[in-house]
Amino acid sequence: MNDLFTLQGRTALVTGGSRGIGRMIAAGFLAAGARVYISARKADACDRAATELSAIGPCVSLPADVSTTEGIQSLVAAYAKHESQLDILVNNAGAAWGAPYDEFPETGWDKVVDLNLKAPFFLTQALSAPLRRAAQFRPAKVINIASIDGVSVNPMETYSYAASKAGLIHLTKRMSLRLIQDNIVVSAIAPGAFASDMNRDARDHAPEVAARVPAGRIGLDDDMAGAAIYLASRAGDYVVGATLVVDGGVTLSR
Repeated sequence: MNDLFTLQGRTALVTGGSRGIGRMIAAGFLAAGARVYISARKADACDRAATELSAIGPCVSLPADVSTTEGIQSLVAAYAKHESQLDILVNNAGAAWGAPYDEFPETGWDKVVDLNLKAPFFLTQALSAPLRRAAQFRPAKVINIASIDGVSVNPMETYSYAASKAGLIHLTKRMSLRLIQDNIVVSAIAPGAFASDMNRDARDHAPEVAARVPAGRIGLDDDMAGAAIYLASRAGDYVVGATLVVDGGVTLSR
């Protein structure tokens, strides 16, 4: 069982890894034995998180804004200075925007869709060479972080967020069929209520949010880390194109 779930000797890159779900995943990967690189738009926050996570295992900060082509190329070049291959890519960096239908701005559409949907495709594309090098020895992994709002409808008016996450779930399926030919396994996770800066309700009002979750609580760090380790490890090698819903049953009760 230790061999089935270990990440010993593997390299991982987690975008949006300085906080929230990205940090939960990075910490889990480190505990499972991986060498982890985290990226975030704010350099200070990224550096500070990497320093703190280094208490668990080797973690390196690679600040970048992956919402732009230039930012993606910068991140790929920075990673190449450290590693020639990449075992695990987690496309986690994301944004949200809420506004009434009649007032929803184009800026709120473009910012969210560029980061949540466009960036995972083009960052994965840009990292194809190191992923393929890793895949010569064992399956490389790409894990896209979607949301339950891409699976079922949230009453909040977050139009671009819901559309981007639903699109990412379908993009995961399409990418998986192409990349499995290169021994790269693509899958996704759709988180529910986890405490983070993006989900401030779960962070600041956990009891009220938990009351709406069939499991009776919000997600814990280990819940997210465990799901990501499963997909990233040997245990998830045969999970191609699937989206793992980690939400305590919320989507079933909506």
